[in-house]
Amino acid sequence: MDNEQMQHLRISENRRFLVKEDGSPFFWLADTAWELFHRLNREEADYYLTKRAEQKFTVIQAVALGEVDGLNVENPYGRLPLLKNSSGQYDPTLPDVSGDYSYWDHVDYIIDKAASLGLYIALLPTWGDKFNKAWGKGPVIFDEDNARVYGRWLGQRYKDKPNIVWVLGGDRPLITSRHFGVINSMAEGLAEGDEGRHIKTFHPVGGHSSSYHVHEEEWLDFNMIQSGHSALNTPNYKMVSDDYALEPVKPTLDAEPCYEDHPIGFKEVNGYFDEADVRKAAYWNVFAGGAGHTYGHHCIWRMCTEPEPYFIMHWKDAILRPGASQMKYVRALMESRPFLERVPDQDLIAENYEGANHLRATRGCDYAFIYSPSGLPIKVNMGIISGEKVKAYWYDPRNGSTTAIGEYENRGVQSFRPPSCGRGNDWVLILDDVSKDYGMPSVEKLE
Repeated sequence: MDNEQMQHLRISENRRFLVKEDGSPFFWLADTAWELFHRLNREEADYYLTKRAEQKFTVIQAVALGEVDGLNVENPYGRLPLLKNSSGQYDPTLPDVSGDYSYWDHVDYIIDKAASLGLYIALLPTWGDKFNKAWGKGPVIFDEDNARVYGRWLGQRYKDKPNIVWVLGGDRPLITSRHFGVINSMAEGLAEGDEGRHIKTFHPVGGHSSSYHVHEEEWLDFNMIQSGHSALNTPNYKMVSDDYALEPVKPTLDAEPCYEDHPIGFKEVNGYFDEADVRKAAYWNVFAGGAGHTYGHHCIWRMCTEPEPYFIMHWKDAILRPGASQMKYVRALMESRPFLERVPDQDLIAENYEGANHLRATRGCDYAFIYSPSGLPIKVNMGIISGEKVKAYWYDPRNGSTTAIGEYENRGVQSFRPPSCGRGNDWVLILDDVSKDYGMPSVEKLE
């Protein structure tokens, strides 16, 4: 595949999902590779992107002006993204495109390689410390005027690349009027440059959604949540539900939940989030109404090469971690049933649990999925989906296998006990109208 074969992404007619230009559903299954452009050479980028495509990811989130001192530290080819102006400051109106293989030529290469593998790039023009230092390296280089110029330049450069989604922000809050001015001006510049061809969103600070700052901005096509890394069992489903209820209606998704092997609460003495944690975040998010999900690994976003207590492995080891390999089963499940009619529906659950055991339900007209994070029994209010009887199955989020349970009357309350229980023994109950023959979720069917 190449960029000519890729389709631009759009918002569905019901404003809840992402779709391709031809109207076919698009499930956002992203990985956070923030430092991809800044730290990997061509061969490393090829390996990374090929592996993620094999793992059935659909989107890669990456930053043009990187977080890890991205203005001052050269990329693997000794290049920086910006030139300095007459005041000796790096200037976003002066992208360095000189020479045979500039920083931006390398960005081009990676975007095209992603397209060849069917991957979209959720491209952040800059990390947030370049407009609101707050913490990190900075420096602050953006104002309203140069943000618009830089955005217009980026938009023009990638106008003809369908596999781009623009992501404003970058893990920093908007506090002052200048911050809002920079973001709005950059969004306007991007639209001027690419003639409005690409959808846009905003990556917020931890514990927030883009809806907090910019939901009503016309340029914001869908919301991003960063449920973050502060605690175990963060109820990201509440954040998704809050966004889902907003007007005007816009898609939402958790674009930065707890990362696999990230220190819990940012302290390695607390231990690390594991594959059970990242699976739970994924199913809670999507079943609450998320239009997709973003996975992350703590050593991938930074492209770590020197393991230490805070970043505990090389990125090439991290790419093979179990949580990453299990994300394709979320996608396979969601694409196995009518996609654009799906809604969150907690009325399916007759009795729920609190905290780590919280059950989450979603359905279409004639099917339902209910997620049990710890394998505890599920009591279902029947009769909400169509059919006099339903077929029931257990879906295993660890390996994507499906086991038939049997047929049940679609009335009253039915109780279902998963095959196993305890931490890491999560299960999805699938209920189908008996008159339907959707088949089992299958990774092999994923494009």
